[in-house]
Amino acid sequence: MTTATAQATPSRERPTSPWQLALRRLLRHRSGLVGGGIIVFLLLVALFAPVIAPYDPNEVLLGKEPGIRRRQKPCIHLLGCPPEQPQHIMGLDGNARDVFSRVIYGTRVSLFVGFTTVTVAIVAGTVLGAVAGYVGGWVDNIIMRFMDVLLAFPSLLLAIAIVTVLGRGLQNALLAIAIVSTPVYARVVRASVLSLKEREFVLAARALGAGHLLILFKHILPNALPPLIVQATLGIATAILDAAALSFLGLGAQPPTPEWGSMLGEERNQVFTAPHLVFFPGLAIMITVLAFNLLGDALRDALDPRLHRE
Repeated sequence: MTTATAQATPSRERPTSPWQLALRRLLRHRSGLVGGGIIVFLLLVALFAPVIAPYDPNEVLLGKEPGIRRRQKPCIHLLGCPPEQPQHIMGLDGNARDVFSRVIYGTRVSLFVGFTTVTVAIVAGTVLGAVAGYVGGWVDNIIMRFMDVLLAFPSLLLAIAIVTVLGRGLQNALLAIAIVSTPVYARVVRASVLSLKEREFVLAARALGAGHLLILFKHILPNALPPLIVQATLGIATAILDAAALSFLGLGAQPPTPEWGSMLGEERNQVFTAPHLVFFPGLAIMITVLAFNLLGDALRDALDPRLHRE
């Protein structure tokens, strides 16, 4: 009777897929949830920037509103700002443009930079790393020695050199950051391919007559995704920082593009006289980079089965 009852009682099914287990671990990771929530918020801000921003980011308000002056301090009516003075919650910059609107639109530029550069670097790095790890021999030596040469230079200095050769501008900055980021992904993919290409399921596929491309793209690369996803999440934060640094130096986004690093560079001499002009763009960079780092650390913990016994 007891056996029949036990058989009749449906057992609670536990997720068996590694991705389901990783998702469950990620949802239990508090810092990862905080980072993911901030990233979702930033994506919504970038998507609805025209609705959120009260002004055009490049609109010069001098002479269009009463009492407007350059580098005006933040004015919030609810916090005691005189009602006759126009409300600008983050103040105005040196060209009498609304800083809040420029910070909002800067979210679009920074996220675009992060996702675009990492996508290009992942594609290039995955191809190079997969070929080097799977083929081996002299092909591996040539590809990875070239990657080592790129890694020998500090990434920001190499990006500055590339932009200097190609010319200033956001597009060239994106290309430069993608180039200096490629070796990292190539090394990650190569290490995964080397550890997987002699596994039993790969040997079985090879014994069944599967071609090299099928083995590489169907059996090896899907199992190399976890470390690549973690590195990509952390790489977005690095790309945003590098783009802001290039724009700060005048090599990235050019005025009047509302990019956070460019905003810092334009007003860097006003840090004591008008600190709000460097505080708000700097805060936006810090929060964005922190969010991607928190999510990347959480993904690293969630996708590493050695840290869990489930």
